Amino acid sequence: MKYDFETAVDRTGKDSLSANSIPWEAVPDEGFSVIPMWCADMSFPVSPAIMQSIKKRLEMPSFGYYNLSDEYYDSIISWQSRRNGVSGLLPEHIGYENGVLGGISSAVQTFSAPGEKVLLHSPTYIGFTRVLNDLGRTAVHSELKRDENGVWRMDYDDMDRKIKENHIHLAILCSPHNPCGRVWEREELTKAMEVFAANDCVVISDEIWSDIIMPGNKHIPTQSVSDDAKMRTIAFYAPSKTFSLAGLVGSYHIIYSPYLRDRMNRQSEICHYNKCNVLSMHALIGAYGSDGEEWANEMIKVIDENFRFACDFVSENFSGVRFMRPQGTYMLFLDCSRWLQEHGLTLTELGHRGVRAGVIWQNGEAFLGPESIRMNLSLPKALLSEALERLKKYAFI
Repeated sequence: MKYDFETAVDRTGKDSLSANSIPWEAVPDEGFSVIPMWCADMSFPVSPAIMQSIKKRLEMPSFGYYNLSDEYYDSIISWQSRRNGVSGLLPEHIGYENGVLGGISSAVQTFSAPGEKVLLHSPTYIGFTRVLNDLGRTAVHSELKRDENGVWRMDYDDMDRKIKENHIHLAILCSPHNPCGRVWEREELTKAMEVFAANDCVVISDEIWSDIIMPGNKHIPTQSVSDDAKMRTIAFYAPSKTFSLAGLVGSYHIIYSPYLRDRMNRQSEICHYNKCNVLSMHALIGAYGSDGEEWANEMIKVIDENFRFACDFVSENFSGVRFMRPQGTYMLFLDCSRWLQEHGLTLTELGHRGVRAGVIWQNGEAFLGPESIRMNLSLPKALLSEALERLKKYAFI
């Protein structure tokens, strides 16, 4: 490969939540190095195209006020065209957001009132739950169901019933889905949007993972499935997951409806702090260029191989642990309920075993996945192999 996906960046002691925090009440035993596999950022070195873009900007010794450049908007428009087949996207449809959750917070405040209910699917990304709780809204969950092949599916009848019973007019859709790793097919999105249209719901579509799609799957922008979907959906994107840029902060929305866009922009502007950092702007420009795209394509191949390796390892060594091989994202969601029952352990006890062996994963129950674990596989394969061997020897025993 042209780029380095074999060297793990040692972030210990540096500005890294992932490498320096443990989301369990346990610590590694002496002699075990930490392998962070919980927070959704990468252990790979960042794309050289991004570093070059930022370094070029640093050559100009001024960081005063500025406007988003034409190159910023052109980069997004070109990226959406190349990756997702989007046509007709104009700068006026694009709006900056201080992170996808910041944008979702603005959308929730704009299109619902405190005390109102919002529909989501479960398992549910923990960030959605926190935003709704912080804003005094109530989440209503429509559970995803696994079919005979273990593939997560939406339950349209359940969605429709819960929307009607709870007088819901706002829904959050995660596409691709975190933590389950589903890449929704066009027919699935079309049916979901028909349910939302029939109930006059504004739809928030979180598409932050849309660039990390495994071979054989294709991301379908929610706004592309119908004319109605285009005009009732607020879509959020960012380079932060694809290129591990969360620390620079920066995402954007795409809104075609002038009515939705004007209300959304007004809410986002109220705090006076929803402004892009100049280095974040240049990071996006570097990421969305041809060299950045080449890096992203190689990264996807690495993640796909990591999924293959990890899924085979779990199947062969962790009897009773169920999972769906992810179609997108770099997160693997493991249902450990059967294994825990057979071994008489709790999920917390299993999590502590992993941590004591230096493998830091995430409690899936925070995502409303009972007795489940979420694991980040965006790390060098040698490190992934080491982590799985430790789990085999010290956790799943």
